[in-house]
Amino acid sequence: MTEGSTPHISPARITVLGVQPGNPPFRIVEVDGEFVGRAMSMTDVLLVAYEAGIPIHDLDDLEVVRWVGGGKFTWTPH
Repeated sequence: MTEGSTPHISPARITVLGVQPGNPPFRIVEVDGEFVGRAMSMTDVLLVAYEAGIPIHDLDDLEVVRWVGGGKFTWTPH
């Protein structure tokens, strides 16, 4: 790496926001900064990605999915 250069970190295309209270609780999902739906499980996140044409091979890939307010296993309010 040369001096003065900084690595470029591209934002994830999918953002899963923190758990919202509800019956059942849900998380808001955004694609490219736009609201696209609610997820009640990891499966819902995968379905949203599929519908948007975004392949997800790993839900921990920070270049594809950004988890806000808890990781992929957080589906209930704290």
